[in-house]
Amino acid sequence: MSQPLQLAMDERADALLSNDAFALLTGMLLDQQFPMERAFAGPYLLAERIGDGSVLDPATIVAMDTDDLVSLAKGPPAIHRYPQSMAKRIQQLAEAVVRDYNGDTAALWRQAKTGAEARKALQALPGFGDMKARIFLALVGKQLHEGPDGWQAASAPYGETGTTMSIADVVDRESLDRVRSYKQEKKAAAKAG
Repeated sequence: MSQPLQLAMDERADALLSNDAFALLTGMLLDQQFPMERAFAGPYLLAERIGDGSVLDPATIVAMDTDDLVSLAKGPPAIHRYPQSMAKRIQQLAEAVVRDYNGDTAALWRQAKTGAEARKALQALPGFGDMKARIFLALVGKQLHEGPDGWQAASAPYGETGTTMSIADVVDRESLDRVRSYKQEKKAAAKAG
C-alpha cells in the first residue's frame, strides 16, 4: 500500500483500516444504507469498545456473546443505522473468516490465483453480493495494490482507472464528495426512469 487509506475521514479509524484487513472487510459490510465514511469508521468504534482500537480480531468477535456484541454496536454512537442486525452480520462474517481462512482475512485475495476467484470468495461471505464483492476487490486492487491477476476485469466497472463510482475511489475528502455526487445522480436517474 502506497499511502494510508482515507475512507473514514478519521485518522484513528483510517489507521485501523490501513493495517487490519478484517476491519476493512467489516467497513465494506457496513457500507449500505449508511454514509460511506461512517460505515468505514464503524470498525474502529467496535475495536475501541472491544479493546484498544488497534485491531478488530475475527476470533475475538466469534467468541463473544452475540448480545454483548450487539450492545457494543449500539454505542452510542451506533456503528450503523441498524446496529443489531449489523452486529450479527459482523459475527457471521468473522465466523466465515475464522472457519474458511484460519482468521487471515487477507487470504481471501492473497491466496486467489485470479481476480474472478477472489470475487467468488468475497461473494461467498455473509452480507456480500456481486456488487459489494466487485467494489471491495476494486478497493483491494486500487488502494492496497494487492489484487490478484485479473482483478480489474473481475471488479468491473469499479476497478476501472479514473472512476468516481465507489469507496474504491475515495482517497480524500474531495474524492469522497465526487463519489457521493455520482451515487446521488445515479439514484435520481433511477427514480426518474
